[in-house]
Amino acid sequence: MNVLACGALAHELVALKQLNDWDHLNIRCLPAHYHNTPQRIPGAVKSAIEKFRGENDDTILVAYGDCGTGGKLDEVLVEAGVERLPGTHCYEFFAGSEDFVQMHEAEPGTFYLTDFLVKYFDTYVFKALGLDRKPELMEAYFGNYTRLMYLAQTRSSTLLAQARTHAETLGLEFAFHYTAYGELDNSLSKTMSISVAEPCLT
Repeated sequence: MNVLACGALAHELVALKQLNDWDHLNIRCLPAHYHNTPQRIPGAVKSAIEKFRGENDDTILVAYGDCGTGGKLDEVLVEAGVERLPGTHCYEFFAGSEDFVQMHEAEPGTFYLTDFLVKYFDTYVFKALGLDRKPELMEAYFGNYTRLMYLAQTRSSTLLAQARTHAETLGLEFAFHYTAYGELDNSLSKTMSISVAEPCLT
């Protein structure tokens, strides 16, 4: 089975592959920085699907949410006959749709971080938004936020401390929710079970 994923999910996908002994799972990731230019995602995913199909006939699952493409990614996937993980973004993958909706409705002004974004906060948040060059933009970007929610995949004291620091940097209240691999694990497990059960065609 082939999984085409956002680079921000690479660590978790590899960990799940190892934990579940999914030796036949073939993972390919697109650059995580595409999230800063979501208009590039649909075309990149289409090209990657075509490349997979040129290599084998295995099922393809796309591990992306809509990720800011405004429905364009789903248009590509419908045309290609490929499914993606359910959910709007990776926060929903990890927290689960129901829990994420409840969290977001409880405090709409929430900025979310995953393990990946905690580790690479400077690259994908601070510098990507130009806050290292123009700190005066902080109010424009985060003035309507009230808290930072760290959705943690691991129980790392180092990442927890870093996440608290990032909240202080942005001037937001800090909140923590341990998700582990959440719906990412559940969705992949279901898909893998179906894939393994399918008879081989000769």
